[in-house]
Amino acid sequence: MQAEDHAKRVTESQEREAEGTGARLPASDGPASLVSGAVSSEQEQAEPADFSFPESSDEARPAVPDLARAGVRFARVLRACGMSVDAGSVHVFLEALLAVGLDDATTAYWAGRAVFCTRPEDFPRFDRAWGLVFGGEWQGEDFAETLRHIVAVVTDADSDSPETDQGEEDQDNPPVDVITVRWSPQEVLREKSFDRYTEAEFHELRRLASHLRVRGSLKPGRRLVRAKHGGRPDLSRTLRTALKHGGEPVSIAADRPGPRPRRLILLCDVSGSMEVYARGVLRFFHVAVSSRQTERGISRGNVEAFCFGTRLTRVTRELGSRDPDAALQAASAAVVDWGGGTRLGQTFKTFLDDWGRRGMARGADIVILSDGWDRGDPDELAQQMRRLQRLAHRVIWVNPLKGTPGYAPLAQGMAAALPYVDEFLEGHAWMSMENLAKAVSI
Repeated sequence: MQAEDHAKRVTESQEREAEGTGARLPASDGPASLVSGAVSSEQEQAEPADFSFPESSDEARPAVPDLARAGVRFARVLRACGMSVDAGSVHVFLEALLAVGLDDATTAYWAGRAVFCTRPEDFPRFDRAWGLVFGGEWQGEDFAETLRHIVAVVTDADSDSPETDQGEEDQDNPPVDVITVRWSPQEVLREKSFDRYTEAEFHELRRLASHLRVRGSLKPGRRLVRAKHGGRPDLSRTLRTALKHGGEPVSIAADRPGPRPRRLILLCDVSGSMEVYARGVLRFFHVAVSSRQTERGISRGNVEAFCFGTRLTRVTRELGSRDPDAALQAASAAVVDWGGGTRLGQTFKTFLDDWGRRGMARGADIVILSDGWDRGDPDELAQQMRRLQRLAHRVIWVNPLKGTPGYAPLAQGMAAALPYVDEFLEGHAWMSMENLAKAVSI
């Protein structure tokens, strides 16, 4: 009953919008046609959706002067039909609709279907919504010819060319064209947002994370190394060289401070708003903490990891395991306020008082991964960020929401901390973590 009332309100809203813009929607069965889209997946698979288009596609297609308005209206009808439509998908569909227009109905149909349909159960609902909003036959004149192409999908694990049976030929069916495309699951995971990952994709992320190497930036150390050019004179080595040439100082030896990896401190927000991203971010934390000493790498003693919500928890020891799954389970078990609130100012004060004064934060690269949503006092957060900036060599803030189109740092926590941030990066996908690894190596 609630679904019927909701569908009725959606239909009345569409009719009011059509009266204001001069557009008219195709005739439908009223709210019942929208409610029928919310049937179970078993019924849809057993009996395909049966809906009819008007006979004349030119007369049925609404004269919508604004394609963006038509796309938003179509998204509303999809939600009324029971499909899950987020703002990002609507944005992508609007870009595709503005690019192809509605003159080519076939291209517009497949563009919308590729964006909104994520399950086989969505196909009948999408077709029903398309008929309600746009009307007309979406199949163009060359649709039957399009089906005559065979698309062979080749993954990274397959060979360079698909295997075909050349020995037998079907005399009944005419020959078809084979289009070979290459698809990489890891490339899709690199650009996909963490909040849209499935359990299988998180498992696949483990193999993708194994190829990442986190290299820290370098700073001048206390040990001296030989310098070919410049540096300060090394008198002892100069005298030893002169003794080999009869006491004549034919060259002046010099040395300089040798490079030393700079300390890296990682702070991850595990509050309720960051919970969907924290699992992917902790994969990056594990890669950084478990890295071995290399020529320009990070040793185990030069990286520290913390998780925070309403309190601060050090998880460096838990993430030091070589097994990524065991490390993530140990870290999540150590954090008692996982999925709770956020008090950024109080958390940073605890970090500076308990760890920063010991010298951990002095001259270090500090990476904060948070969306900036804060329940505390923004003035206290600004004060602690000012202290943190004075101690650290560089403060990098990674915000998963920065990858959202049209994002602006308007949250009070983010607005208070941003003046004291040296670099502001996005962190919603694994590709963002790879960019972060490059940023900390500079």
